[in-house]
Parts: sequence; structure tokens; C-alpha cells
Amino acid sequence: MTTGYDACVPLIHQHAVLGLLAFALLAPLRAQDQAAPVRLAVAGLVHGHVDGFLRAAKSRTDIQIVGISDPDAALRQKYAAKFGLPEALFFPNLRTMLEQSKPEAVASFTSTFDHPAVVEACARRHVHVMMEKPLAVDVAGARAIERASKESGIQVIVNYETTWYRSHAALRQLLKQQTAGGEIRKMVAMDGHEGPKEIGVGPEFLGWLTDPLKNGAGALFDFGCYGANLMTWLMDNQRPVAVTAMTQRIKPHIYSKVDDEATILIEYPKAQGIVQASWNWPFSRKDFEVYAEHGYASAVGGGTLKVRLPGMAQEELRTPPELPEMERDSISYLAAVVRGKLKPAGLSSLENNVIVTEILSAARESASTGKRVPLR
Repeated sequence: MTTGYDACVPLIHQHAVLGLLAFALLAPLRAQDQAAPVRLAVAGLVHGHVDGFLRAAKSRTDIQIVGISDPDAALRQKYAAKFGLPEALFFPNLRTMLEQSKPEAVASFTSTFDHPAVVEACARRHVHVMMEKPLAVDVAGARAIERASKESGIQVIVNYETTWYRSHAALRQLLKQQTAGGEIRKMVAMDGHEGPKEIGVGPEFLGWLTDPLKNGAGALFDFGCYGANLMTWLMDNQRPVAVTAMTQRIKPHIYSKVDDEATILIEYPKAQGIVQASWNWPFSRKDFEVYAEHGYASAVGGGTLKVRLPGMAQEELRTPPELPEMERDSISYLAAVVRGKLKPAGLSSLENNVIVTEILSAARESASTGKRVPLR
């Protein structure tokens, strides 16, 4: 006699077989989806870094540019001609591009002021976003981006050139993870160049870089964000105790509305950060010095690390190893995040960059009032 349990056995086996067949059929599709290029769109063409991004994107197989939006028809024509891109790829507004091109991610090259609007539009359609530094022109904008990201579940990445410096990864490994020199006591970031007009940035880029509404400030936001980003990273996203800053217009005949020189002092319970952001350096530089209790490391550009630790008679020059493949440049990183292989962390993370915006906003207030600004 067949029991109720015995009668169910063939049915259970059938379900198991069907489940295995479904898995076997779907597995190649999942693998194919993972291997397919990330459908990537570009929002805005007014940020000069879009030129290098599009040049790099053309030779990539891990992404596919499916749409580019900007309200300026002349800019759309300029980039279509420069990179041999079809006109059908270009759209006059972000909404239409998102709805018609169906991207998985958007790289934003708008003004900093427009970042919240880009993120909110993408969040409504569950599209991930990567933007050029800094995150926002004020804390309200940073919080709006943070809120949109959390409510929609999209990832937001902030791209800094210095994120992909192997010298910075090696510095952190040595002084933070290995604590080779003891606790960190002082950090000094020196970032900038001769000035945006002096180096010949395009008129659309210069126009908003020198507009305090669109950029947040001048050199203070344009280059102050680099040091704030790195220091927040080394301090494990600890919010500073207070910020003090001084700005100047050394070239008011060129930069009449914004600062071209800025120094930010960032106060931590047991450490200090000094950010030197300038449009007046005699040459372009992105250098970062970190002093611990018993030693120091200095990242000179992306490929050199100067080190002196206990027991070393003099400073030593080191060539840091390459970064992991998915963390060597912004496109590789974005593709890995979209495919679920990485989660934004450290220098690229939203958490870090909300704090960076708090630091920069406090610095702007301090420079205006001449007072030390506590971060509550």
C-alpha cells in the first residue's frame, strides 16, 4: 500500500528535476549578463574631464556608451565630431536620455551644483551614478543625494583622480593598516595648478568653475576636496572636531567672483590636517604627506612614495605595486560596482564624501567669518 508520503515522492522528484533544469538554463544567461558591457550614459558635457572619459571609453569592452545628454547643441556637435559618435546617441535633456537609452549607470559631467538633480533623476529609474568630485556645493545638496541613494538603493560614486593613485594605497597600507609609524598626527595635502584659465580649460568649464553658485567656491572646493577626501579616508570617516580656513583672490583680474588660494585646517582629537588648495602653484601637483608618531610617508603624484620609519637612517624612495585590476581607474571601478563585484567604499564612497562636503562648507563659512567652525 502506498502511503501519502510515498505518493508525493515522484512529484517532489519532478519539482527537483524542473528546478535543476531551470537553473541549468538560466545560469548561462546570468553569466552572459555579467559578461555583457555595462550600458553607460553620460549626463552633461560642461566638465572638462568628459573629454578624457570619452577617449578612454571608446577603447573599452566592459562598457557601452548608450546615450549622452546636454542642453547645449554646440557642445553635443563638438563631441560627436571629435569622437566620431553618431548623432542618435545625443539627447538635449537627461530625462529623455534615461527613458530612451535605458542605461544601467550614468557618469555625470555637469557642474557640481547640478549633481543632486542628476542623482534624483537616476534614482527614480534605479540607475547608478558616478560623478566628478566634489559631491555637492553644500550640505543640503549632499544630503539630498544621500537620501535619493538610500531610498532607491542605487550606488553613488564620487570620482577623484587621486583615488587611483597606487601611492595613496601604499601609504594607507603602511601607516594606517600596518601602523608602521604609530598613530597619525599630521596630514598635509597640496593640490592644484596654475589656474583653470592659465592651463586653458574650455569656456563651458571655466564658466561654472568660476561661478560660486555652480562650484561652491573657487580653488577651495575645486582642489580643497582632494585633501579632505584623503584625510577623511585615513581617519576612517571620523567627522572632524572643527574647521578653520583662509581664502584669497591673488588674481582678482582673472577670478573676480571666487577665491584662487585656500588653506584649510582640519582638527581631529589627536591629529591635524592641512589642505593647501591653489590656482597659483607654479606647476600642477597632487602631493600628500602624512606624519605619524615615529615616521612619515609622502605620496608624490601617483607612482612614488617617500618613506622614513624607525631604524631608517634616511628617507627611502619606493615604487608602490599596481592596484587590483578593478580599482585602477574610474571606468573599471564603476563597471565592477554595477555588476555587483564591488561596493563603493573608501575614497569613492558616499559616506566619505558627505563628510567632505561638511568640511568644505565649514571651510567656506570660516573663510567668510574669520572664525573656527565646529562640526557638531
